Amino acid sequence: MTTLPDYQNEQLSFEERARDLVSRMTLEEKISQMQFEAPAIRRLGIPSYTWWCEALHGVARAGVSTMFPQAIGMAAAFDEPLVFQTAVIISTEGRAKYHEFQRKGDHGIYKGLTFWSPTINIDRDPRWGRGQETYGEDPYLTARLGVAFIRGIQGDDPKYLKAAACAKHFAGHSGPESKRHRFNAEISPKDLWETYLPAFEAAVREANVAGVMGAYNRLNGEPCCGSRTLLVNILRGELNFSGYVTSDCWAIKDFNEGHKVTANIEESSALAVKNGCDLNCGCAFASLVKGCRSGRVTEERIDRAVYRLMLVRMRLGMFDKPEHVPYASIPYEKNDCDEHRRFALEVSKKSLVLLRNRSGFLPLDRNKIRSIAVIGPNADSRAALRGNYFGTASESVTVLDGIREAVNPGTRVYYAEGCHLYKNSMSGLSEKNDRLAEAVSAAERSDVAVVCLGLDASLEGEEGDTSNEFASGDKINLELPGNQETLLEEVQKTGTPVVVLFLSGSALAVTWADEHADAVVQAWYPGAQGGRAVASLLFGDFSPAGRLPVTFYRSDKDLPDFEDYSMENRTYRFFRGVPLYPFGYGLSYTEFEYSQPSVDRASVPAGTDVQVCADVKNAGSVESDEVVQVYLRDLEASVRVPQCQLAGFRRIRLKPGETAEVVFTISARQMALIDDHGGCILEPGAFRVFVGGSQPDKRSEELTGNPVPFVDFTVTGSPLKMRR
Repeated sequence: MTTLPDYQNEQLSFEERARDLVSRMTLEEKISQMQFEAPAIRRLGIPSYTWWCEALHGVARAGVSTMFPQAIGMAAAFDEPLVFQTAVIISTEGRAKYHEFQRKGDHGIYKGLTFWSPTINIDRDPRWGRGQETYGEDPYLTARLGVAFIRGIQGDDPKYLKAAACAKHFAGHSGPESKRHRFNAEISPKDLWETYLPAFEAAVREANVAGVMGAYNRLNGEPCCGSRTLLVNILRGELNFSGYVTSDCWAIKDFNEGHKVTANIEESSALAVKNGCDLNCGCAFASLVKGCRSGRVTEERIDRAVYRLMLVRMRLGMFDKPEHVPYASIPYEKNDCDEHRRFALEVSKKSLVLLRNRSGFLPLDRNKIRSIAVIGPNADSRAALRGNYFGTASESVTVLDGIREAVNPGTRVYYAEGCHLYKNSMSGLSEKNDRLAEAVSAAERSDVAVVCLGLDASLEGEEGDTSNEFASGDKINLELPGNQETLLEEVQKTGTPVVVLFLSGSALAVTWADEHADAVVQAWYPGAQGGRAVASLLFGDFSPAGRLPVTFYRSDKDLPDFEDYSMENRTYRFFRGVPLYPFGYGLSYTEFEYSQPSVDRASVPAGTDVQVCADVKNAGSVESDEVVQVYLRDLEASVRVPQCQLAGFRRIRLKPGETAEVVFTISARQMALIDDHGGCILEPGAFRVFVGGSQPDKRSEELTGNPVPFVDFTVTGSPLKMRR
């Protein structure tokens, strides 16, 4: 009878098996497994595996899959269960595709189960091209949605991972893209722990995320993928992270080539491994063989890294019989199935944000619309549906497609491009504004004009992953590019009512549209079903309830320098000006009334949670979702704290006249502040908690006509030091 080696013995723990497997490898074999394209080790029965896989809003870059709205759009839904279920579907499709690829012997890039998602960096500045990948500007919202996404990806089996999520980019990455390989982000301890790290803390402590990806930039002088402060002291030490750390792609060579903190690639690789980077997306770690033999890095540290990597692969069931792995039986037919596409449509609908609706212009009555003009560079654009890091949709419904499908038979739909997305003309030999007259003619003949403007991933995204010739993926300002505003102004001059639809992954300064259009809708990059979702909103098939996960400023001149990482005068928590559209803002087709909230106790000892409750009534005539938001304000803090900060949210659905009680718990940790040294302190004093449909700022009250009700309570006792 043949005795199985321990690493193949399914009766042993994954930890025991991983240690045994590593002990059987040569140095060269170990190091080969620390590179993202890990080759097979046939003598040990280890198949080849490519770690680099993407799943930001659907399984990406691996063929056909269900395409959901871009992450920033999902954030606008303010709906944890929705993000969780989206991730469940993504991991289901990832499993279905992975096993079919395995059956065909295809182990290529993007075809595994280690998904390098979600992106939980804070979108601190709307000029950053990768803000579209995030859940917005607020640490609490980002943490809650990040945890929901990770749990949906990783599954709930007590033994096996459904797929392995990876939180990125640790830490402080949010531009500039053009300098990321040499840029040093200077961040104070207060800002680091108050803004930049909370989502990562939640990903590790609450969601047990399997992986963390380091950022390209330096943080306070240390390259993030080799930072002792970040990877040893904070991630492994304070947060007690036990998963694997991967570099961002080709980030290790930046240590010597861009950041100039090491002399050569051997030193760079040794620094990364010493400080806990286990996997190299790139080819730098090939130098570890020489580095180990020369004494720059010990084999013990190599063993530690490979153990972590093998442990993840074992937890994914890659060394066990398929019949023992519950997720291995997911059939290929689950990929891009009708059920998943229907759910993607619902996610798209929930992501849409109604920003302006003068005199209740929307929804449109399809029975009264005889002709409608659909105009603009994003009207029939598939690129504007998907954003970046996308898969292949089996069906893509543009805004033009969706409106054609939604109108009554016999309604004339005029279409005109109007202008190029960012160039002066549509072709090289054409004169400037060569499509403008056609757009005006279409508007003149229509009962309403839907003008589709904004951006796509050719104008905002990641350096090297976009054709943006201006700022390597970042935006140079917040204005509409090219001749888009000219197009809008000329269409508006026709006197035809105008609905402006913005498709973008970030905030734009759209003051003119706000002042002149009959209605304004922010659609983000709404996914493959986006056109149907938009048409359903326009014609009142549902009432919008999305909220902005970022602040829309009036101008980039209102903001600090893009390269300044201080949170002063940034985001709704610290911005001192008047925004165009605030974080948390969004309109509906009905009206909601909030009662005065109450707390379970007006005076609480330090360290005690507080329960707050309020009644919400649909006072209008349309059934609708409502995003209930809770904000906390520290009235007596000893240091700078946010003007207010999101402390809870819940998306509920109410019929006309229906009332629901909402109950939230404000934890003692949420009442604590971060001091100037990065310490977490709960100070006694007065607090105010708001419960309403927006944040409690003057601009939101002006736009909605509704002040946000509040209640005060007091924390008593002595200052209390708390875990960050």
